[in-house]
Amino acid sequence: MAAAGAPRSFESGAPCHETELGFGPPEKLRTHDHDDLDAGAPGFLPLHRGRTPLARPVLTASKGWVSSYPFLDEDVAEPVRARFRLSIVSEARALFFIKFKEELLSHPEVQHDFTSRTGWGYSKFCQNEVLASLVRHRGLDRFSIRCDIVFLNGFRTEEAPSAAVPPSDLDRHLGDLLQSGRGTDVVFEVGGEAFAAHRCVLAARSPVISADLLGAASDGAAAAGVEPRAFKALLRYAYTDSLPEMDKEEEDAILRKLLVAADRYGLPRLKTICADKLCRLLDVATVEIVLALAEQHHCDRLKEACLQFLAAPANLRAVMDARGK
Repeated sequence: MAAAGAPRSFESGAPCHETELGFGPPEKLRTHDHDDLDAGAPGFLPLHRGRTPLARPVLTASKGWVSSYPFLDEDVAEPVRARFRLSIVSEARALFFIKFKEELLSHPEVQHDFTSRTGWGYSKFCQNEVLASLVRHRGLDRFSIRCDIVFLNGFRTEEAPSAAVPPSDLDRHLGDLLQSGRGTDVVFEVGGEAFAAHRCVLAARSPVISADLLGAASDGAAAAGVEPRAFKALLRYAYTDSLPEMDKEEEDAILRKLLVAADRYGLPRLKTICADKLCRLLDVATVEIVLALAEQHHCDRLKEACLQFLAAPANLRAVMDARGK
């Protein structure tokens, strides 16, 4: 049973629910006013906190009668319409020790609109003596109250206000860590420039970087064949999962070199990001270079974008004219 106020929803057609209670003499069920449906009141015996909030029968004795009520132990925004049937069943054995449920007593199916934390049912469900006779006649010391219930309208419990969870700022913290240089334990030499980084971060992001650049290095490593601006963007991505801001004039060239580095160092998401950005930067001057790059590094979407660009007659003529100059 969910606690009051927990956000839950229930649809029509809920399964039947069965609960069990150890049986004692009827006089052990203390007399109580059957109109008071507070389940915590003396004399009430809650049978089971079931899987659905309306499948909680409450059993009590009232002036020689056993009373039974389904009890809605939830706070709901609107009344819950339910059709239910209460019965008393016991476990019996057939041949070869096969168990089955035998119905001892039942009432016809009824319908009711339940509001928050209320019950409704039978104040005179069964006489004490009748129940005792039914159970003792079969030599039983246990019986079950069975509640077959169907919700006729879906309902949702009232939601408790939830705390606003701020978005993750892990990328900002890691980016600040890279920029500050705190705790760095490896320095990469790239095109005459030095880039300090953290082995554990790079090893977690790329097994290829871990093997190729960090494997035999003590505190320094050389990244051959990578342009410094591209390597700086690669480091930024490794720490923050995003690319740094780039000058519009240099963006196309940096992205091409970064795509090559991403493919080389096993960063497929970065490779896809670069290819996607290059698709939107295609022009007459660079389409042939980008097409060759897409072929070499197996970027199918980028290759398709280049071919579509060249399929336009005006673009193709411009490319041919530029090649002839």
